[in-house]
Formats: sequence, structure tokens, C-alpha cells
Amino acid sequence: MFFTYLRRELRRRRKAALVVASGLALGIALVIVVSSVSAGMGRAQDKVLQSLYGLGTDMTVTKAAAPAGSDAQRPRFRFDAQDDGSGGEQSSDRVMVRGFQTLAGSTVGRVGAQSGVADAVGGLSLQVVKVSGAFTRGRFEQGEGGGGQGFGRGGAQPSPQGRVEGGGADFDVNNYSVYGTDVTKPALGPLTSSKITSGRSFTRSETDARVAVADAAYAKEKKLKTGSTVTVKGTGFKVVGIATADSGDAAADLYVPLKQAQTLAGAKGKVTTIYVKATDSQRIGSVKSEIQKDVPGTTVTTSADLAGTVSGSLSTASSLAAGVGKWLSIVVLAAAFLVAGLLTSSAVSRRVREFGTLKALGWKSGRVTRQVVGEAVVNGLVGGALGIALGLAGAYAVTAVSPTLQAQLGGGGGAGGGGFGGFRGGPGREAAGKTLDVALTAPVSLTTIALAVGLAVTGGLVAGAFGGWRASRLRPADALRRVE
Repeated sequence: MFFTYLRRELRRRRKAALVVASGLALGIALVIVVSSVSAGMGRAQDKVLQSLYGLGTDMTVTKAAAPAGSDAQRPRFRFDAQDDGSGGEQSSDRVMVRGFQTLAGSTVGRVGAQSGVADAVGGLSLQVVKVSGAFTRGRFEQGEGGGGQGFGRGGAQPSPQGRVEGGGADFDVNNYSVYGTDVTKPALGPLTSSKITSGRSFTRSETDARVAVADAAYAKEKKLKTGSTVTVKGTGFKVVGIATADSGDAAADLYVPLKQAQTLAGAKGKVTTIYVKATDSQRIGSVKSEIQKDVPGTTVTTSADLAGTVSGSLSTASSLAAGVGKWLSIVVLAAAFLVAGLLTSSAVSRRVREFGTLKALGWKSGRVTRQVVGEAVVNGLVGGALGIALGLAGAYAVTAVSPTLQAQLGGGGGAGGGGFGGFRGGPGREAAGKTLDVALTAPVSLTTIALAVGLAVTGGLVAGAFGGWRASRLRPADALRRVE
């Protein structure tokens, strides 16, 4: 009897049911769109962060760089003219630790032994400045303020810090970054933010091999390919792979095994950055505190810390979605519930004669109330179905259009991206002021769909509560008064 009466009443009152369902549908659709867009922005931000510190990294451990202007940060180049005055080709390489002070390799083990740490791996970031050319009767010396900051890549002119004394000179400056990576743990570190698009990556057995992986942009500039040989401070490295960064700049121009990088820099057993993966994202804060306590003098930077440095339209849109979008969804949904309740209550008032007659025939108030609530829940489910359809259409439209958002990588401009708390691991490119373009998508998860179904049922129950309350107050005499 319940379902028979329910089906008959829904057919008879299709327009009223559609109005109630439409109101709920709009609110539910808005919730789906806002939730999916927020999820898409989260993915976009994760992509930006991964381009800086590598996939799977939850935090990094670094030590502040030596004071600017110190001898350790100021490489010097000396080129003497030939005795016969004829000149000759000369070159000089300087390999410097980039961006941070070094940490003992044993620190990696100490960090990895902390409670809540799933894995930890060390890396060494280097900057190589190579000056080569022919000099006659004179000497070139890089003055104070060097650090490779004044030099561009191959073919660049000398910076104001360089000078030629007592003769002519024709030289080139090549400034590039090298990153020493632990090949035994390929799943963690900055190289994971790039994909091998030619050749291969390192093998676990190449801990001290003279092999290298080149960034695609650098390889194109220097005309490198798989099988090419690059020379760093007199040591030849065979290029075994070309890596393309997923977004933004790569962490370094060349990647070599960690031991080889330590040899080049004369920093045996040293690292500049420790990449840490937590066992649980909920424990990142406590792990950070433990590491800071156990390894004093270091800076521990989490992905949340780094996210605070990202600005631009991505950050603005994310804030709007989390703030305005969230509250707008709540207000619209609350309004939809209220309107559905009022419309249901109004519909019950127009059915006074019907319900009064049913009560006169022996229907209890509870039975009448259940009938009204049942109709309202069905209306809510219909609204939920419509809302899910509209929400999916809206999310699909956002993904199809894929509007481009910009992420401004702010923070200090110190060498090696020091403004990012070390998440770039001291790579050779400046991070400050760098802008990345990220395409926005709007993925819809099963959780969002489940939320929409729950809202539909809730909306139906709210509407049913209004209508049921009104129906419970009806008396058989109401039907007679309505007839009169």
C-alpha cells in the first residue's frame, strides 16, 4: 500500500516534485563542481611542488649556506700568458658546493632512523664554472663576488667580476649544475620529478660509475645525446639517459652518482640535502620536530612550508575555492534544503482534505507522516541524480577547457633555490621569480559522488521533516472545514 500510494502521488504531482528536485540538484551540483575543482587545484599544486623537490618527498633537511662573500663561496681563476707571447688555449674548472653547507653522510642514517621516517636519501648539489680561452701577455682573475653568479652558459661574456690584466683575451664561460644522486634509492630525490625520455636511468650497481643523466633542455643546448661524453673537471662521464622535467625547470643540468659528485667537489662522504619520506602524512609535523631536535643546526622544510611560497593565479584560485567556493556551496545547499522543506510543507497544506479524509478512514498520524517523508526522500534522490549529472557535466567542462593557471615560485633568490628551504636541493637554476603554467583539471572522486548521494538523502529528509510536521498536525475536522 505504501509504495502504491507513493507511486500514484509522485505521478500526480510531477511538477511540484520536479521543482523540489531541481532546487536540490543545483545545490548538489555546485558542491560537486567546487569539490572537484578544489581537488584539481590540489593536484596542480602538488605537481608544482614535485617539480621542485621530487616525487614522494615529504620534507628535506639542509644546513644554511656559508655567509655570502666568504672565500669558500668565491672561486678564483688564474690564466697566465705564454712566455713566448704567442698565447695558447687554456681552461680552468671550478666545482663548488651549491647553495648549502655540507652535512656528514652519517646524518642520512640518523635521519632515516627517526620514528615515522619511511626512507631518507642524501644528495650533493654542485655548481661547475668552466672558463676556457686563449690569453696573451696577461692574467685573468675573477674578483670578489664570484660564486659563478655572473656567468651564463657556454658562449656567455665574462661578468663584471672578471678582469683581464696586461693583455688580450678571448675566452668562453660555461656555467652549469651537477647533482649527485644516490643511485641505490631511485624512488626518492629530485630526479624523480623528471621522466627518462631517451636511454635509461642509473642502475643500482653504478654507485661509483662515470655515467650521467642529462636534463633534456641542457642536452639540447649542448647537443648531447645518449652515448655522448661530458667532461667535468677532467673526468669524462658517459650520458646514459636524457630526462625531461614534468613541469618547470629540472633540478639540475647533469645528474651523476653521488660518490662521483663527492669526488669532483672534494667532499668525500658529504651531502647538501637529505630527502625524507614519512610513513604517514599525519606524522610529518612530529617527524620534523624530532629531526630538528636530533640534528641541531639544520633546517627541516616540509611540503606544507614550501606550498606557502607558491603565489600567482593558482594560489589565488585555490584560496577562492577553499574560502568563497566552500561557503557559497554551504549557503546554496542550505537554501536548497530550506526551499525544499517549505515547498513540501506548502504541498501538504494544499492536501489537507486528502490527509484529513485518510485520517477519518483510520490512518494514524505516523502513517501519514511516513507517506510524506517517503515522497520527500524520493524527490531528494531524484534531485541527487540530477545534481550528480549536472555536477559531472560541470567538472567535465572544466577539464575539457583546462584553463591555465600560473604558479609564481616566490621566496628568496639565494643560490640553489635557498628561498625554498632547500627543497630544490641546491640545483643550478635560480627559483625565485620563476613562473610555471599549470593546466587545471576537475577530477571527480567516488568520495564526492558518495557525498552527493548523502546530501540528496539529507535534503529529502529535511523536506520530509517539514512536510511530516505539517501533516502530523492535521485533524479529520480540517478536511471538513476545507470542504465548507
